[in-house]
Parts: sequence; structure tokens; C-alpha cells
Amino acid sequence: MELRTERLVLRGWRDEDLDPLAAMDADPEVMRYIADGSVRSREQTAATLERMRQGWEEAGYGLFALQLRETGEFAGWTGLAVPRFLPEVLPAVEIGWRLPRALWGRGLATEAARAVLEFGFARVGLEGVVSICRVENRASARVMEKLGMRLDRETELPVLGLRVRVCALSRAEYEANGGVPASGEPRSARGA
Repeated sequence: MELRTERLVLRGWRDEDLDPLAAMDADPEVMRYIADGSVRSREQTAATLERMRQGWEEAGYGLFALQLRETGEFAGWTGLAVPRFLPEVLPAVEIGWRLPRALWGRGLATEAARAVLEFGFARVGLEGVVSICRVENRASARVMEKLGMRLDRETELPVLGLRVRVCALSRAEYEANGGVPASGEPRSARGA
């Protein structure tokens, strides 16, 4: 499975993604609002990478590796997963993203997430998605807003006791907004 946007390739995971993924997950600023804010070891990241691969096999959707089209550089990930860490929203599918700090502020998370929304609604057949972020994470909240998501609730993560914002977008809302693809191209011209 591969999707393309103006600046990104969203693709399956490769073994060579481990080093840049581990570097991203070891950056305290990147991990600041993820779970309890702890960085991850290379071994923890390797286990996460394996779970991301398995997610695709089990669900038929998952997290895409991102790479810059121009350079081929690893650019983080975005995709769909079941947010088991917040049982009160289940059953649900969450859209999420994580990019290396050097790529922040360029609109890449929004661009990638738009492609994933189109994939989720048009190909997977989802009826809705949620996105969850710590209430302090203004950057992720801004991406949710750009995606047309609406605040569903603020709540607390059961295990960590941290406040999170849950935003939602239904298929009907997405279609009412025109479901604009990330690249601006007609839907039929994109994806593989």
C-alpha cells in the first residue's frame, strides 16, 4: 500500500526505517506529549515497528511510514490505529502522526493526515475517526482543526491520569466538507 501527496510518500515499513524512527523516538521534544513523555530506547522502538507491521496484517489498515518525495528522507509516520489506551472512546479508529522535529512547522502532518483520511473513508470504509492529544499539545490540536475535526470531549487517560482532547470526524462531515485530498488532485488520480 502506498499513497502519494505533493511532498510525501506514505508507504509500508522497511527494516532501514528503524534507525531514523529510533532517533525520532529518542528526542525528548518529539516525545514530550506522547504518553508520559518518556523517550524510547532502540529496543522499544524496534518492538513498536514490529507492532506497526502486524497492525496492517490484522486490520487491513495501520500506520504508514512517511518519506519526503524530493529526497527520500524518512519523515515520521501517520495512519490509523485502534486507541485501546482510551477505552471510553471504543469502538473507534484513531488517526495519528509523529514527525521528526526538523520537519515540524511545514504542514507535513496535515498533508499526510489528509491522505490518510481519504484512505480511511474511501478505501477502508470507516464511518468516523477520532484523534487524541494531550490538552497542552497545541500543534496536534491545530492539525486536527485543519482536518475539519470537532472537539468531542476532554477526558483523562485512565492509567496515566493525563488530560487529553478527543476530536472526531464522521464520514458525513468529511463528505460535507468536500473530502479534499491532500494533493488537491481528483481522488481517482491518486494512490496505488
